[in-house]
Amino acid sequence: MKTLLMLMLFATGASYAQSPFDGTWIIQSDPAQFSQKRVEYMLVKGTFRCTGCIVNIDINADGRDRKIAQTSYWDTASARILDAHSAEITMKKSGKTMFTEVDTVSRDGATLTQLLKDTTEAQTVITETLFRRIEQGPASSHAISGSWRAYKMTVSKNGSTIKYSCTADGFSAETPLGEKFDAKFDGEDYPVIDDPGHTMVSVKRMAPTEVEVTSKRNGKIVGILHLTAEAERQTIHVVFEDKENNVTKTYQMNRVP
Repeated sequence: MKTLLMLMLFATGASYAQSPFDGTWIIQSDPAQFSQKRVEYMLVKGTFRCTGCIVNIDINADGRDRKIAQTSYWDTASARILDAHSAEITMKKSGKTMFTEVDTVSRDGATLTQLLKDTTEAQTVITETLFRRIEQGPASSHAISGSWRAYKMTVSKNGSTIKYSCTADGFSAETPLGEKFDAKFDGEDYPVIDDPGHTMVSVKRMAPTEVEVTSKRNGKIVGILHLTAEAERQTIHVVFEDKENNVTKTYQMNRVP
C-alpha cells in the first residue's frame, strides 16, 4: 500500500508531446510538508492502542494475530513488546504479512523512530519516520506511549521513484516495483496493475501543467491528487487529499537527471 500511496502521490496527467510531466521523478522530504496531525500510542497493562497510525487498532500486545476492520491490505494485526524502548506491530491479509512496524524510543524519551517495512510488493519498501514527543504517556506505560508528531521521513528508492509519460489523450505512470496504470482523459476509471488493493484511477487535465487524479477502491474515493509541474525548475508540486484518513499532504518531486 505504501507504494500505492506513492503512486497516488505521483500520478501525473498527460499533456503534450513535450509535457513537463514526462520523465522519472523522486519524492523530496521537507519538514514543512508534514501534517500537524498527532499520532497517539498507548501500550499499558498488556494492551496496545494506536490512533492516527496506518491503521487505528486496540489489541492485546501478546504477539497473536487479532481480527481488525478488514481493508484491501489487511484483516489482522498483532503487537508485541520487544524491550523497554521498542515494540513491533504486524499487519496481515489472509495470513500474509503486509506491513511490519518497529517503533523505538530514544533513551531520553524525546524521539520515536518508526521503521515500516511494506511487503505487499515483490520488493520490500522501507520507510523510516522520525517523531517528536508532544505528550507523555501514563507513568506505568511503555516508553512509546504518548502523543507524537512526525518531522522527517525517508523512503527507500524503490518506493519513492516513479516514471510518467503524458500525451494529449491520457497519462500513464509506472513504479520500479511494477505498479502502473495508463488512463485516458475521459472521466473513466482505469485499473492500477499489480496493486493488491485493486485501486482504480481516473485523470483530469486542469491545464497543460496541472493534472488531477482520483483514486477509488470498491467504488469509494480514497484519494484525490493534484499535480502542478514547473518545467524550468524541474519539479512537480503535489497536494494529496487522503480521504481515508481525512488528511491533506503536500509534497515536491524532483526530476531524476
